[in-house]
Amino acid sequence: MKKGFIGEFKEFITKGNVMDLAVGVIIGGAFTAIVTSLNADIIAPILGIFGGVDFSNLKLVLGSGKNAPVLMYGNFITAIINFLITALIIFCMVKGLNKLQNGMKKDEPAEEAAPATKKCPYCASEIAVEAVKCPHCTSSLS
Repeated sequence: MKKGFIGEFKEFITKGNVMDLAVGVIIGGAFTAIVTSLNADIIAPILGIFGGVDFSNLKLVLGSGKNAPVLMYGNFITAIINFLITALIIFCMVKGLNKLQNGMKKDEPAEEAAPATKKCPYCASEIAVEAVKCPHCTSSLS
C-alpha cells in the first residue's frame, strides 16, 4: 500500500526517536543558558582579574562615522569559550556514563564465543570449523 506525504510524516513524527530528540533539544537549550551564564558571570570576571579584559567588549571598528561596521570579535571569543565548556561537560558526562555502563557489564558473566577454526587432524593446519576438506593437504574431514 502506498502512503502519501502526510501519512509518511505522521508515521515519522509519532516514532519515539522524534520525541526523544525533541526532549534533547529542549534540555540542550536550557543547558546552553547555564553554560552561557557560567561563562559570562563566573569565568569572564575571573579572567578579567588576571588580564583585565572583558571579552564581550572587544571590538574593531571598520571605518568611521556612526554607521561604521563593527567587528565584535570579543563575542566570538566568548562563544568559543562557551563551546569549549559545553564540550568538556558533555565529554565528562559521556565518559562517566560509559564507565558506569562498563561497570554494569562486568557483573554479567561473559559468554564464550564458539571457536571459528579447528586443526586439520592430518596436517595440523588451522582451518574453518565448517570445512569438510582441508585446503592445505586436501584430506577429507568427517
